Amino acid sequence: MYRFVLTRQWVCLTLVALALIPAMIKLGFWQFHRHEHRVAQNRLIETNLRAEPVPVTEITSPGHRVPRADFWRAVTATGAYDTAHEVVVRMRTDNDDKVGYHVLTPLVLADGRVALVNRGWVPGGDDPRAYPPVPAAPAGEVTVTGRLKADETSGGSGIKDRKGLPDRQVMLINSTRFASPAGPVLGGYLELTGPAPSGGSPQMIAEPDHDSIGPHMAYAVQWWLFAAAVPVGWVVLVRRERRDREEARADGEPAGREPATA
Repeated sequence: MYRFVLTRQWVCLTLVALALIPAMIKLGFWQFHRHEHRVAQNRLIETNLRAEPVPVTEITSPGHRVPRADFWRAVTATGAYDTAHEVVVRMRTDNDDKVGYHVLTPLVLADGRVALVNRGWVPGGDDPRAYPPVPAAPAGEVTVTGRLKADETSGGSGIKDRKGLPDRQVMLINSTRFASPAGPVLGGYLELTGPAPSGGSPQMIAEPDHDSIGPHMAYAVQWWLFAAAVPVGWVVLVRRERRDREEARADGEPAGREPATA
């Protein structure tokens, strides 16, 4: 009665179904792991943002690679801005997704070491190769607070590090590529959180989202439901094929044909 499942068409259909099941299960676990990563990241952001700020020199040093556990850590730094060696970071968006620049200003600490401070976003001017209008950093000694971030790389950010850029413009924020005449540069950089710039410019970078968990868990459940539906669908097709063959045999019609489809 079910000998037709041994025909070439049904064997191929069965093999495809058997291949789809583990593939869909694997895709479900991939989405599940992405969900777990997002939950862990939200927890890390929440913990580090709410932690009591500590001096940046207690967490990082020249050449130091900021570990993931210290991402977004609240830190403080006291020094004087070195506006002569300030640069802008190209192709950055503001809180409304407008494209412009981030302003990266070195802060020279009392011991001569340098902390890179991302003071925020400014719009571009009419000429993309010209240095954009950037509000001056506060003069004299200042104490700033910020979120500690790791050095950017093309692999980690997806941003191509282009060559031949205009003077004082960069694509990535990377302390290992920033040469300061004042002294060695601390690893990573600070996203400024205070004090707020006078006049609201540069526009401070928004706090990272740590409430949304995204749709990954829903996608994982969908893939697993699809995987469960494959054998169910295969059984339904087999039974329909058997029924259709029995009806064809009763009517005196040829029974052999392609597998039925839903």
